[in-house]
Formats: sequence, C-alpha cells, structure tokens
Amino acid sequence: MARVKQLTVSLENQPGRLAALAKVLADAKVNIEAVLGSTTGEQGSAQLVVDNAAKAKKALSPAQFAYTEERWTEWSVPTRRELSRLAAKLGRNGVNIDDVGHPACKMEILDQGNQKSKPGRPFQRRESG
Repeated sequence: MARVKQLTVSLENQPGRLAALAKVLADAKVNIEAVLGSTTGEQGSAQLVVDNAAKAKKALSPAQFAYTEERWTEWSVPTRRELSRLAAKLGRNGVNIDDVGHPACKMEILDQGNQKSKPGRPFQRRESG
C-alpha cells in the first residue's frame, strides 16, 4: 500500500489532445505510471499517476491544461483472485473503491467503434460500412 497523488487533467474530446498532454509531461521528464482516460460528449479527462507530481503540475499550468489533484491509496494486486479478496476485505471494512486502474505500460486503447490497439502494434481505425 502506498500513498500517491492523482492528477485529473481536463481535455477536449478532440484528436491529438491526449498526445499534447503526454508531450508536455515527456518534455518535463515526467513519467506516467498509470492513466485512465474517459470522454463524455465534447469533454474528457485523463486521470494520471506520475512519478513526480510537482514537476507535472509545473509543466501543466503554462501549457494551459486545467487539472485537479487528489491523494489516493494505491494497492498492488497481481492477480484476479487477489483483487477479489482485497475488494471484499475493503468492502467489509466500509471502504468504497472510487477508482480501479492498471499501470500505463499495459495499455489497451478503444475508440468509439470498439477498435482495439495493443501495445507494440500501431492503432489503425477500420472504416465500417
């Protein structure tokens, strides 16, 4: 169990916005350790756990990325069975799980057409019709 800071960055739901965010952080030499992105209509957000929150915040403000910061408890759960046990134990102790995610290095990307991109393979959108 570790305490981490999560930055939730507001993004427009437009092509290239996540790339712009990632570039700002990469240029500041900030590593993204975990990410969860979501959209609703024209807006979206990226919830990030980074290796250096202070450096990330310093880079985000001048690049005009709005963000909020929250403190979280991070639990390492290596298997599905352990997730089941941990979630049950937390529930019995009255702990509500607000977010669940996985490390950024094991990423799967979905677009609205449910097309997947796996790590190591370029994402290609297939036109339907």
